[in-house]
Amino acid sequence: MVSISAQVEEATPVGIAGALSRMITSGELAPGTRLPTVRDLAADLGVSPATVSLAWRTLRTAGLVTSRGRSGSFVRSGTRAWLPSRYRGLDGSYAARLDLSRGTPDPLLLPSIGEVLEQAAVESRRSERTGTYLRKPDIAPLHDLLRETWPGPVESLTVTNGALDGIDRALGALVHFGDRVAVESPTFPPFLDLLEAHGLAPVPFDLDACGPRVPSFRVALRRAPAVVLLQPRAHNPTGVSTTPERAEALAGVLRRTREADRAVVVEDDHAWAISSAPMVSLGRWLPDRVVHVRSFSKSHGPDLRIGALGGPREIVDRIVSRRLLGPGWTSRLTQSLLWGLLTHPDALATVERAREAYAARQRSFSESLARQGVSMPVADGLNAWLPVSLEQSALTHLVAAGILVAPGSPFEVTNPAQGREHVRVTVGVVAEGLADVAAHLAEVARR
Repeated sequence: MVSISAQVEEATPVGIAGALSRMITSGELAPGTRLPTVRDLAADLGVSPATVSLAWRTLRTAGLVTSRGRSGSFVRSGTRAWLPSRYRGLDGSYAARLDLSRGTPDPLLLPSIGEVLEQAAVESRRSERTGTYLRKPDIAPLHDLLRETWPGPVESLTVTNGALDGIDRALGALVHFGDRVAVESPTFPPFLDLLEAHGLAPVPFDLDACGPRVPSFRVALRRAPAVVLLQPRAHNPTGVSTTPERAEALAGVLRRTREADRAVVVEDDHAWAISSAPMVSLGRWLPDRVVHVRSFSKSHGPDLRIGALGGPREIVDRIVSRRLLGPGWTSRLTQSLLWGLLTHPDALATVERAREAYAARQRSFSESLARQGVSMPVADGLNAWLPVSLEQSALTHLVAAGILVAPGSPFEVTNPAQGREHVRVTVGVVAEGLADVAAHLAEVARR
């Protein structure tokens, strides 16, 4: 058996748990490995069994080890296979007093759908929309409202089953196996799983406080990508929102780069109504080369599974046509429900309060960190991107404090340089006790 005691640098519960977690993450301890008993390891380390028991409890809470009663403790087997690879470890399935790992909205800030749902059902029964498979997929009132609120000129619009469905459909209409896709690094992990599923090669470019950095973006475009994948607002995981000035500069670079003269931009405006930044789209300058995707999950509820996609008619028509051979269309009843939520005064007021609440929580988080000696810009939306020296050590320390955050590595297109690791913190769900949370996070950031 691999010597665990030799790897423990600090014989405290956190030190022991940290050493074990590093051995598990590196593969030195394989899934299913039986661990020494509490008494045996305590004797090897010269500490009390209670110290080792606390370390074991931390590791169980983090989901790294599992107990089988009298058979002993074992390194936990792989996570659920039905999850795409980079989703694993981000599903919040482990116990913690405070789960800041999910990237989902605060359920208390979502609008109520009861009254609106009842009205949508009544109108659906009155209409002929449910009587045919070959009518236009989108209901007219919602289509017209989307067009009025789109961030730039748009030829055609359609409704999808959420933003990720829209992005998947756009990629299916735009790429071939082996194509390159320019993508922010870090980025939303399912994007990388999606590119892999399509057989595409990610080409990373980085960001600063104003959005994608122009020099890095230019270098990525010279690799001749077929698609450029952007998150213009409340970027997940960093919380950066691209400024209008930076968006115009990016559009100019795209227009002038010969190697990317056929590249289409796919934008994911996943935060939409809860973002505090102005709406921005490269479609304002390149309307014939931009597919803009809007999500309503963060503002109106993840389980609605509804989004919208707009862009050049030829691309949108291909997407609509292909969907008719699969899911067909997004339920017109759900579309009616969304239209009701987008026009009902109470729902509008609730979403506005949510936007203000998320902005206030982000400001409070940044200020609380600053009081602890950690400087971070105020992020937009739900998430913050906290730098740490060692990701796994930070995760273990926070789990010991009862706080679950998302590891940063699934968000990275390439492995970060040593000392530039991160964790993602869903600040938006912390309604109370933010100063206490910030104190724990500041400690791992300072380490």
